[in-house]
Amino acid sequence: QVELVESGGGLVEVGDSLSLSCTASISPISLYSMGWFRQAPGKGREFVAAINWSGDITSSSGSVKSRVAIFRDGTKNTVTLQLSNMSPEDTAVYYCAAKNWKIADSIPDFEYWGQGTQVTVSS
Repeated sequence: QVELVESGGGLVEVGDSLSLSCTASISPISLYSMGWFRQAPGKGREFVAAINWSGDITSSSGSVKSRVAIFRDGTKNTVTLQLSNMSPEDTAVYYCAAKNWKIADSIPDFEYWGQGTQVTVSS
């Protein structure tokens, strides 16, 4: 049973930075590319960022590219998403996802999903 658990969500203020973690029960996690997606109220789920299985290739959405970082720690089976200069438009439920091997940015490509963590940016 594959389980992905997100943590680090909550209430932040405009201009703050956010760090979300995803802990995976997948073993070995090094065989999986990991991604972060988000879904704002009343909108569809959208891609935020991803990192490949070896950690040397990353991808991010154009809307966050200048203020996002994603990295993984194989020893802890975690993937971290950092987002700086938060704005109310970043308010959403953030989801961690995993897929075998190659990096991707499309929802259907990802096999496993976490339950999501709510992030609210207050103005």
